[in-house]
Amino acid sequence: MGSRGSHAAVIPDLDAIRRETGFSQASLLRLYHRFRALDRNKKGYLSRMDLQQIGALAVNPLGDRIIGSFFPDGSQGVDFAGFVRVLAHFRPVDDEEIGNRDPKQPEPLNSRMNKLRFAFQLYDLDRDGMISRLELLQVLRLMVGVQVTEEQLESITDRTVQEADEDGDGAVSFLEFTKSLEKMDIEQKMSIRILK
Repeated sequence: MGSRGSHAAVIPDLDAIRRETGFSQASLLRLYHRFRALDRNKKGYLSRMDLQQIGALAVNPLGDRIIGSFFPDGSQGVDFAGFVRVLAHFRPVDDEEIGNRDPKQPEPLNSRMNKLRFAFQLYDLDRDGMISRLELLQVLRLMVGVQVTEEQLESITDRTVQEADEDGDGAVSFLEFTKSLEKMDIEQKMSIRILK
């Protein structure tokens, strides 16, 4: 018959992953099955090509950037723990979690600040801690495709950098990025529901 508990035993370091990511055991089990389905060659890790099988990423203009976030150190594969660590950024924030958080514990991966850090790195192509005008232009090109003229795109880019760039250095720092998005409900906009 096999209960959920017996299936959970196959997930390496389940308790540590659950604590770090905040995912329930049932969600981790679902994600583990998805991980194994994506790992067609049963290597025990996922490559960029494995992640490109995910339909939603294949059609997302930032799909390659999102896939790249699974390989921050340039590695060629991501194990299950790394896979769910990235997905945890998209876990919805529960009001209950916020009130019960132990301030001595690390900030949850799905916190507003960590969601913003994740979004920032999608734009910071050279990982220098700044979003330059050129980087923003490149990402916007990916997002809008041919729907907007190059002139319109450059105008949008210039205006965006000008509005966010408080210190006048021509680029957007992480602090400036967070300030420019302070009114946006990032906690919900960067959430994917994984059934419990």
